[in-house]
Amino acid sequence: MAAPRTLQRLQMLIWVLIYGGLLTLVLGIATARTDEALGWSLAAGGGVAAAIGVALIGVRARLRE
Repeated sequence: MAAPRTLQRLQMLIWVLIYGGLLTLVLGIATARTDEALGWSLAAGGGVAAAIGVALIGVRARLRE
């Protein structure tokens, strides 16, 4: 049983991780053209953040109010 405020914060975190991760992933791919190491580091970090956001959707689905 989770409080409604906790669920709201979790949902906000999920979308920030997904959208922020995807934005960072794309930025990393674009940066890789000029600085390969920095670009792929950004892309990897963004991919991990987006994956964590997607995994948290499963966690949120199991929580009840």
